[in-house]
Formats: sequence, structure tokens, C-alpha cells
Amino acid sequence: MAENPMLKFVKIPRLMPQKREASDRAHDFGEIYAEFSEDKAAEQASRCSQCGVPYCQTHCPLHNNIPDWLRLTAEGRLREAYDISQATNTFPEICGRICPQDRLCEGNCVIEQSGHETVTIGSVEKYITDTAWAEGWVQPIKPAATRGESVGIIGAGPGGLAAADMLRRAGVQVTVYDRYDRAGGLLTYGIPGFKLEKDVVMQRVIQLEEGGIEIVINCNVGVDISFDEIRSKHDAVIIATGVYKSRDLAGPGSGADGIVKAIDYLTASNRHGFGDTVPEFEDGSLNAASKRVVVIGGGDTAMDCVRTAIRQGATSVKCLYRRDKANMPGSLRETQNAEEEGVEFVWLTAPNGFVGNP
Repeated sequence: MAENPMLKFVKIPRLMPQKREASDRAHDFGEIYAEFSEDKAAEQASRCSQCGVPYCQTHCPLHNNIPDWLRLTAEGRLREAYDISQATNTFPEICGRICPQDRLCEGNCVIEQSGHETVTIGSVEKYITDTAWAEGWVQPIKPAATRGESVGIIGAGPGGLAAADMLRRAGVQVTVYDRYDRAGGLLTYGIPGFKLEKDVVMQRVIQLEEGGIEIVINCNVGVDISFDEIRSKHDAVIIATGVYKSRDLAGPGSGADGIVKAIDYLTASNRHGFGDTVPEFEDGSLNAASKRVVVIGGGDTAMDCVRTAIRQGATSVKCLYRRDKANMPGSLRETQNAEEEGVEFVWLTAPNGFVGNP
């Protein structure tokens, strides 16, 4: 009788891909985790208990069929594993890198609850999808039939591009409008390269364009083209304008010089990484080099900022958070990475105000 390829969590320990040393990775924006080898990906996937009620799938916002593609990976059926992963997720290669798995699928893994440590779901997903790209399994969209309906989408971030993908697969004509000079939204300009290298995003954008999706960049709706014009061109319009609006700080002095918004700071850093000319980076206003940096907040965006500041050569980097470590909203994995790289966390602390030049 053939051995069951799964349920090996009792004899195989949990393993993450090798992580670059903090002293090495803190000087560049390359991703910090290496790729699983084929045998390690299969081995880690085989730890899945294949439980009857998969809490990993239940707690995934996309309800990805995680147990199915873990089993297929353990059996060496990677092409099928990718097909299952792609069926519910437009960007599995991106989710495998940036989803907060420790709070979602992995954080609710049954074997984690029983003391055997979670399956490394995110790393296996990354391995499956990176293999799919390398092997040429990811092909441009080819609808079974072309339809005459046309849909305009305002915003080329993850929401807009995911909608474009689904519509194009149904044969609909799709045009996406975006005000920036590259598609991808926060995937391109918000998330640092050490979590999501930009060629990963750009290859997906190219795949969507090759499948017949038109992406109109440098198009600020309401300035370069009116909403009425877009509405007249299409049978329907989807508004997917993203989350670029920052929350303002409260308290006296919050408008002082040197206080910057996270999205502005991260966008400048990512543009610099693309090789763009960024005056605010060059003049130092959005560059942490040789500065003492304080980041207020304990979410994933705060972790992106503190870790970016370290890489830009800040003299010191502190993260102020009003609750304790156990109650911070950000990924504990990201917090650990930040601590390893030299970030100082100051818990149970919030500013009363700010002193400086307005």
C-alpha cells in the first residue's frame, strides 16, 4: 500500500526558506528569503493535515483552495498545483510574498493550534508560482469567446487589475486608466522591494496586456479625461481608485517640517529604486540617509517605513506604538525582521504633540 504523502507534521518539523543575514540584507532592497528547493517545498507541503474543515482556507480572504495545492505540491504535481492556486487568485506570486500569512492562513492552521507549528503556506505558494513563471505555464489570457461589451476601470492597482483579469477571461473588452506612469498601484509604489521585487509585479502587468487588456497610464481622470468621456466609451465603469489618502496626525505641531506621510515616503523610495528622478529624494526631504527617524504606528505600513529607513542609511530608527507588542496590528514576522535589522521599538507610547518649524 502506497504511503500517504500527507499528514507528516508529526515527524517533519516546520521549515522556512533560508533568510539572508540582517547585516547583509539591511543594505539593499532585494527580497530577504531564498526560494524553496523542489524537495523542501514538497516536504513542507506534506506536513498539511488535510483537515475536513480547512481553517486556512476559511481565514483566507480569497478562500484559496490551500489544502488541495499543498497535496499536489507534495505529490510533485506542480502544474496542477499552480492551476488550483490561480483559479481563485489573480496574483498568487504576489500573495505568496506579501500576504500576512501569520495572521490569516498560517495563523489558523490546525496543526499550529495543536502545537506542531504551522505549514509554511506562503513560502510554498511562492515556490509554486515562481516555478510556473520559470516554466512558462503562465500564459496571456485567451478567452474562449470574445464579447462585444466594454468595461472601463479607473485605477490600475491590485483591485483594478484583478477585475480586469476576470473580465478579460470572460471575453469582455477592458481598458484600465491610471494616473501614474506604471501600473500596479501600491504593489508598484507602496510596498518596498525587500518584500516584493518590482519585476514580479511588472511581469504580471505585461501578461495582462498581452492578453488584450489595454492599460492607459499617465491618465488622471478628471484632468486628462473626464468621467463622462470614460462612461461614454464603455458599457460599464469600475472605480478602483485605491487607498492613497493618508490619515492626518492629530495634536499640536503635526504640520511641522520633517513630518512626512508614509505613502509619500515609500513612493519616493520605490521611484528611486526604479531609477526615476525624484527631487524630494535627492534633496533629502523624503530620504532617511543620516537622519534619526521615528515612525508612528504598528501596522505593516509602519514596518515598511522603518525597514526602508534602515536601508537608506538612517542614523537611528525607532517605531512608536501606543499598544504593546502582542496587540500590534502588523505582522509579527515583519516586526521580527525589523528588530533583526536594527529597528528599536518603543511600546505603549504615543506623541502628545510635535515641536519644529511649520
